[in-house]
Amino acid sequence: MKPIDPAESDSLKEKPNSDSSFQPIPLNGICTRLGDKWTVQVIWRLAIAGDRRLRFSEIKREVEGITQRMLTLTLRNLERDGLIERHYFPEVPPRVEYELTEMGKNMLDALKGINVWVRENLPCIQESRQTYDAKNP
Repeated sequence: MKPIDPAESDSLKEKPNSDSSFQPIPLNGICTRLGDKWTVQVIWRLAIAGDRRLRFSEIKREVEGITQRMLTLTLRNLERDGLIERHYFPEVPPRVEYELTEMGKNMLDALKGINVWVRENLPCIQESRQTYDAKNP
């Protein structure tokens, strides 16, 4: 991948007369968060639950391979960004449930679009990977 030349960085700024409808925004941490290993998987689990809140243990059980620490960090970051809401019940043992906020639900359309793109392009991606791996053992 070619690094971005700072001299060319002006081409990434929004241009009012640009013909392209895609205008990248400056880095703000959201794309990085969505690109991590666990965030989208947690969001999908909460989305699949619909209007039902999920307990921490349910999410952990359904997101294969996630550790308790990583799930805790992921949930905290999503709560901080306003994408999920945490509900704490002071019982014995304590109960904590999570659900998507309206903003989190609104983000699902963008994630669904990416999911559709992946489904449509996965055979080509797999073929490209095989070709690359054959040339670069």
